[in-house]
Amino acid sequence: MIRFLYANELGNHSKLAHDMFVDRAKQFKERLGWDVHVDRAGEERDQYDMLDPLYVIWEEQDGGHGGSMRFLPTTGRTMTNEHFLHLTDGVRVESPFIWECTRFCLTEGARPQIAAALMLAGSELMRGHGVEHFLGVFDAPMERVYRHIGASPEVLGSTGAGRTKTSVGLWAYTPEAKAKLVAKAGLSEAVMRQWYERAFGQRPTVKSAVA
Repeated sequence: MIRFLYANELGNHSKLAHDMFVDRAKQFKERLGWDVHVDRAGEERDQYDMLDPLYVIWEEQDGGHGGSMRFLPTTGRTMTNEHFLHLTDGVRVESPFIWECTRFCLTEGARPQIAAALMLAGSELMRGHGVEHFLGVFDAPMERVYRHIGASPEVLGSTGAGRTKTSVGLWAYTPEAKAKLVAKAGLSEAVMRQWYERAFGQRPTVKSAVA
């Protein structure tokens, strides 16, 4: 199932949170070789985890982590604006209708449906919160994942080549893209909406790029 959890709620889901941060360490430090900090508990955290971000997490039946992503509004501090302005030609992205998505992580051996479910959850977050675009920095392996599940972003800028290529992109979920994600995830929109409303309640209809 999908859980929408702010950082201050992770203490109520200690196994899920620990598994998520450990899987982040395995993906970003061990498999991708990023220069990230891993603590003595084997967890990868950074300064943006201290800003009470919203996490979208796939929880397995045993309460463990299957995959996750982290969201922050671009009206506040973001990784893109503070570390990757060279990818946007120095232009800061700041809008109440654009949120930054970072740390897209899948547990090793995760089923392909989990990536699609996370992106589908992103589209539900857009609908419910009135967000029109997600902004994110991603590497070459993730570009292939996005393309496979039918959720490729509009690339704003890139640097490097091959596996070292790093890009920044904008996601906007059209009804056509959302239909592809529903099919890839094997989940109905109704189920995803139930998970969203469990976290946030029934919110009033707001302007959104998602139908």
